[in-house]
Amino acid sequence: MTPIVRRSLAWPAVVAALTLATLAGAGSAAALAVGGVGAVAVVAYHLWHLWRIAAWAAGPPDARVPDGYGVWGPLLTLIHRRVRARNVYEQDLRNVIARFEAAASAMPDGVVVLDAADRIEVANPRAQALLGLDAAHDRGQPIVNLVRQPGFLAYLEAGDFGDVALVPSGREPARMLALQLVPFAAGRKLLMARDVTEREAVARMRREFIANVSHELKTPLTVIAGFIETLQDLELDPAQRARFLGLMREQAHNMQRLVADLLTLSALESEDHPLVDEEVDVAALLRAAADEAKLLSRGQHAVDVDAGPAAIVHGSHDELASAYGNLVSNAIRYTPSGGRVALSWRIGPDGTGVLAVADTGIGIAAEYLPRLAERFYRVDRSRSRATGGTGLGLAIVKHVALRHGGELAIESERGRGSTFAIRLPASRVVPAASVTSSAAPRGTAA
Repeated sequence: MTPIVRRSLAWPAVVAALTLATLAGAGSAAALAVGGVGAVAVVAYHLWHLWRIAAWAAGPPDARVPDGYGVWGPLLTLIHRRVRARNVYEQDLRNVIARFEAAASAMPDGVVVLDAADRIEVANPRAQALLGLDAAHDRGQPIVNLVRQPGFLAYLEAGDFGDVALVPSGREPARMLALQLVPFAAGRKLLMARDVTEREAVARMRREFIANVSHELKTPLTVIAGFIETLQDLELDPAQRARFLGLMREQAHNMQRLVADLLTLSALESEDHPLVDEEVDVAALLRAAADEAKLLSRGQHAVDVDAGPAAIVHGSHDELASAYGNLVSNAIRYTPSGGRVALSWRIGPDGTGVLAVADTGIGIAAEYLPRLAERFYRVDRSRSRATGGTGLGLAIVKHVALRHGGELAIESERGRGSTFAIRLPASRVVPAASVTSSAAPRGTAA
């Protein structure tokens, strides 16, 4: 018998003893009165403590345990100790949960905790942003009600969570998400969500790049291999032999230009290839580009030169000359005989410099302009090959412009010609009013 039980029997024993003593001395009526009053007092004493305990239990969780008197004192003290220990334990749990939530909030990936029925228990802010969840409103909702992409539903149903499910974002279809479920205790799962848009774009570009390079090299290699077999198997007269060798040389030259452009792009994108900071005479650059345009044109186009205000540009002479030369050669290739190509330089009101090439050529429809500077992208592949392009020229121009802190701007309209411009930031442009331009005077050179 515990001490508390023994102490609880003390008052009933006292009442019983008084009742017996009264019975012996004063008779049964007095004994009954003493016993009744004593019993009522004991019961009232216990009921009062029970009422206080019941009121405490029905109150707020942080309510103070009531004090006890007599036999109830030690019992309520024990309850108080248990409550205090529980409060400490709960505080420790709250601290652990707070640290977990802080860590989950800091994670770059989305994390959703699902119960055994795949209902949402917790979602960190990144998961809410990626999956379009509301942590307060969506708690307890089945995940399939909110993430409804067929790829994820099939992945969840299959039950094989060793791989990931690649699905488009429900909020932004152009964004790709990698979703993976990780089972853990009691049938629960962690749903990990990661934005892989850029990774998938890089992978797609790599696949397209390999396919494009293979395709571009396949044609000249096939031509050269075919001519070699012909030269080996057939007796040809000198004229035919010379013609075949000339075509082989032309295809080999195309491959050399393709490899050279690929090496140029690789160098422009390499972190080990810093930008050279030179003083580039814009007038001399325009003059060299105009001379190149006339050579390519062979008198079939009118070439206009507007040297604009004399200026010095800080940057790489070779890169700027290569980029501008690509724009000039493209303008000549895609402008029919009798058309006009205009080379110009100007300084805007904000100090930015613009190297532009405008033509009266075939032009480009608006829907093709956003992808025009991608590697190997061609609006008309057959026409591009006929003009001798590698499909890398505008990609090179764009990279050169970006390396100089500028941009490649394109304006074009189908059948009305195009204007390609390298815009350079004002920080690289130094107007030189005192510098005498050595370029040809403004006008037209046939």
